[in-house]
Amino acid sequence: MPRFCCRFAVLALALVLIASFAAPAFAQARPAMKAQTPVLLTSCGQSPGPARIKVFLQRLQYEYDMKDTATVKDLAAKPYKTLIVVTGASLKGMGAAGVSMTDEIARVNALIAEARKKGMTVVGAHVEGMERRAKGAAAGDNSDEQSIDAVCPKSQFLIVRKDGDEDGRFTAFQKKNIPVMFFEKNTELAEVLKGIFAK
Repeated sequence: MPRFCCRFAVLALALVLIASFAAPAFAQARPAMKAQTPVLLTSCGQSPGPARIKVFLQRLQYEYDMKDTATVKDLAAKPYKTLIVVTGASLKGMGAAGVSMTDEIARVNALIAEARKKGMTVVGAHVEGMERRAKGAAAGDNSDEQSIDAVCPKSQFLIVRKDGDEDGRFTAFQKKNIPVMFFEKNTELAEVLKGIFAK
């Protein structure tokens, strides 16, 4: 084989390998992160985060229900296969719902425990980035972090907007064998959800 052809073959192989490593984080993680519909979507902290996921579930025509204050009783209303709990606390949202962070954590703990008991897939999500974790937090207010601690360690995998992991908060869960699917732009959520719910 001529020397030029050998060099071309080596270069082509190198480009293929580089491309495989450069694939988006959510594309790499797809095989280990699968779930089924119908979905029950809720929050832990009454932030507007679930509404972002709702938009894409609607566009993709996936069967789902969104209940801001979903309880164990809601799990019996339909044969749900997946529970998505979005982390992030909103003092305004909790005030409107008449609940505290303590109430939210108790509700979500019971909800996740029952979902796991039923064999559902539990997905933790943080879709508002670092803005949600720092937004409007008064000195000493750690409600966002409480929300993360209540949901993420009990989830089978996580969906996280990458800029919310500036301090490695969610990367740390990977060391605990909880896969994390990172995405960068809100518009990528459609592809993330397609990957998760693809048959």
